[in-house]
This record gives sequence, structure tokens and C-alpha cells, in this order.
Amino acid sequence: MSTPIDAPQLTVQGAVATIRFSKPAFANRLSPQDLGVLRQHLDTVNSDEHVLVLRFVAEGKYFCSGYDISSLAADSAPSSLYFGETIDLIEAARPITIAAVQGGVYGGGTDLCLACDFRLGTREANMFMPAAKLGLHFYAGGMVRYVTRLGLNHAKRLFLTAEKITAEEMLHMGMLTEMLPADQLDSRLNALTEQLTGMAPLALLGIKRHLNLIARGHVEVSEIEAAVLRSERSRDIAEGALAWKEKRKARFTGQ
Repeated sequence: MSTPIDAPQLTVQGAVATIRFSKPAFANRLSPQDLGVLRQHLDTVNSDEHVLVLRFVAEGKYFCSGYDISSLAADSAPSSLYFGETIDLIEAARPITIAAVQGGVYGGGTDLCLACDFRLGTREANMFMPAAKLGLHFYAGGMVRYVTRLGLNHAKRLFLTAEKITAEEMLHMGMLTEMLPADQLDSRLNALTEQLTGMAPLALLGIKRHLNLIARGHVEVSEIEAAVLRSERSRDIAEGALAWKEKRKARFTGQ
């Protein structure tokens, strides 16, 4: 079966991959087929060792409205658990992830944002979590992300009341890591991308992975110690020290 033209699109340029949601007329909701495409894109990005940053961007007024629940009416459609498993894969993605939230983000789209390492948003951003209002119990991974990223009180408010909140409230509770004017979103996204791609890959990606595990209560001490020793023996730490001494930008290779 061919991929629809409005399915999520992947572009890769050197160390930077970008997934674009291109279904603005439908609030960039994700169908089961879209989720399959997303999984393929994640496989592509995870297998490319040159990619250090994965960005999620969207067209139109909305960033993402989550799972297309109308598909649940079809006997062949997967459960919303399939959506949750896909978002878990985004959280576990090897590169550093950034969501550029230019507008409304709803339902499972909010969880997609929380699965990302950074969430840049404009003042036009807003969100709500309508699961209880729709009669749908949310999946485990998303509830864990809400509690570990936002805290139990915020998670309860958002899940149990289905209130719509503004960008300012999103920033205050940690749903957004930064809020900025709409005309500055792209430049800030590019600046943060450049900053991240300038870091030493071994340390950058390893620390990201273990911070996410620690947030879930898993401290893999032996793995962290092995990563520390590996970094201490790497060419990159020598390059980093030399670049610091010479007051220049380091040229890391991930070796």
C-alpha cells in the first residue's frame, strides 16, 4: 500500500532529522497508517548514527491532535494502545528530540510533546487532554510521562477535568520548556538544534537515555559507569579539552 501524501514526512540533513505533520485540515491527527509511517521514520533515524537531533514540526493552526479515534470504529483498526506504544518509541529514540509547538496540541499529541526532550512553543499554543471526557482510558506510558514530567497535581488536573489551558500555563507547569513569539520559533529551533549538534555524541546521547530511565525510577549504575569510562577513553574528550584550551569550537566525531 502506498503512503498517503499527507502522512508524516521525514527529511534528514547531516546530523539533523525533521518529521513534519502535514494534515492541517484535520488538526494533524494521527491515523493508524500515520503511526506506521512514524515508526518507519524512527527506525530510519535510529539506525543513522550521524543523526543527533530529531525535530517534530507541523503545518497549520494545530501541532497535533493525537490519535484519530474515529478509526476505532473500524474492526481492523488497532487499539489506542498502538498509539501509546508509538509514543514510547519516540521517548526512547536515540537522538535528542525537539517538538516545535506552533499551535494547539490535544489528546495524545500532548503526550507526543512530553516524549520529546525539548518543547518549544509559541504564545498561540494551547492544550487539553479530553480522554475522560470522551470515555477513553489513557495508556500507561502517557500517564507515566504526565506524572514524571509535570507532577501528579498537574496530571490530575489535566486528565480529570479536560480543561483547556494557555501557553503561559503550559510553560508554568513544564509542558513547554520555552515560550516565544511565533515569528521567532523557527530561529530558536535552529539555534537549539545547532547547540545540541555541537555536543559530544557519546556523552549527549548517553546522558539523554539515562535521564529518561532515571525519571522512571531505573538507575542503571553499571551501564552509567561503563559509559563514563568509555567517554574518558574517547577521542572526543581529548578534542573537547583541546578545544577548550584553544578557545575554539570542538570537532567531535563520536569516537
